[in-house]
Amino acid sequence: MPTTPSSDGVTVSYLRLGGDGPHLLLAHATGFSATVWRPMAELLSPAFDCWALDFRGHGSTNAPDDGTFAWEGTAADVLAVIDATAPDTAWYGVGHSMGGAALVLAEQARPGTFTALWAYEPVIFPASFPTASDPSVDEGNFLADGAARRRPVFASRQAAFDNYAAKPPMNVFEPPALAGYLERGLVDDPDPSAAAGSVRLACEPADEAQVYRMGGRHHAWDGLTAITCPVTIVVGDTAIPGPAAFAAPVADRLPSGVLESHPDLGHFGPMQAPGRMAESVIRAFGSGSVSGVRPSIAP
Repeated sequence: MPTTPSSDGVTVSYLRLGGDGPHLLLAHATGFSATVWRPMAELLSPAFDCWALDFRGHGSTNAPDDGTFAWEGTAADVLAVIDATAPDTAWYGVGHSMGGAALVLAEQARPGTFTALWAYEPVIFPASFPTASDPSVDEGNFLADGAARRRPVFASRQAAFDNYAAKPPMNVFEPPALAGYLERGLVDDPDPSAAAGSVRLACEPADEAQVYRMGGRHHAWDGLTAITCPVTIVVGDTAIPGPAAFAAPVADRLPSGVLESHPDLGHFGPMQAPGRMAESVIRAFGSGSVSGVRPSIAP
């Protein structure tokens, strides 16, 4: 399991998901882990050399020393993995939610890192959204509140899978995507009094809640106009509260931004329809077609 130092005392864990061709980095959403991308990587690997990382406090990567989880640190994690693997190569980037914002922040920090980006509902709020200077940013954050209440321990991996598969929001995941999330999203329970086989969330609920609290405090929006590489912003149902509402303004602000809509999908589109999303990536990056995957929307 390769690792590399990042910022704030973080050592990033990452892995190669296989394939040939240009380097492609897959960046997960808050609460998830690198292996949630396995279904999409299997479809992308004929065209790309696929890599994925566990962001700070997720999967096999430790939390930052200060515990703040400033999102600029996710950009440091992205760049650390690139520097540790192929620093002299222009990469492609695929990100979901927080992961999409992390890729944008990394490109802003080091222009030219990416040949092109694909981001599904990246968490990039317009300038009018409350910022760190507004005390209301932490009030009524239902995502943070919900994360803090997440059940942290399960009797077994199968019990966790059955629990998540039976109720929203993960009941819409294709089973291989859910299994991929749990591969690194769960760890053996370190409590010596725990029952044999019990597992615990790798991303502690308190840490996940803090990541959500920090989601409106980065400044990716301010630097969007300076990003010169092509960026495809993908959005699901815009009636669902969340980043979908800001996807169109983000795409409009990017000099080479393109908006692609899948109104039948929710915020977890890459896990809900990995085949269609892989085809979208291939089309966006101009790399032919995914073997065995039929395009489901017009180019």
